Amino acid sequence: MPFTPFHFGPSVCIAIPFQKRIDIISFVFVSVVIDIEPLLVMFFDLSYPLHGKIHTFIGAALAGILLGTALFLTRKPLDSLFRKSGFKYETSIWKAVFSGIIGGFFHILMDAPLYTDIEPFYPLPDNPFYGTVSHFTMYAFSGILSVLCGFYILFKYQKKLKD
Repeated sequence: MPFTPFHFGPSVCIAIPFQKRIDIISFVFVSVVIDIEPLLVMFFDLSYPLHGKIHTFIGAALAGILLGTALFLTRKPLDSLFRKSGFKYETSIWKAVFSGIIGGFFHILMDAPLYTDIEPFYPLPDNPFYGTVSHFTMYAFSGILSVLCGFYILFKYQKKLKD
């Protein structure tokens, strides 16, 4: 799945119902930012797989730990922005790190059915998820969830303005 809003919508839709248990910012941020890897490969024309080591469960877990920690340490401006949008935001270092890890895993689970070069269980070379979901189905699912989440966020923000 390309570095687009296609990871954003499903991530937000997964995170919102679990906002008491997970850090939405870490979950969503990590699930989207992992696509910096193929972006860099394309931009710099690197001789490296488009979906390399970060597109594995090990790489996603490490990215989740690092980014979850960084987001926790820089949470003050994010906290203010989040509260203004009408959402309650409470986190801890453990919640942010855990959320970053599962956000990374969610990204891998969305991409693995679509791309042959992903090795989710690295160092094992296979991708057992490839072909289990069609590109059309994944993009339609992601697009619909993106629209639904957009409406939900607008609803929450509108409700916050009225309160």
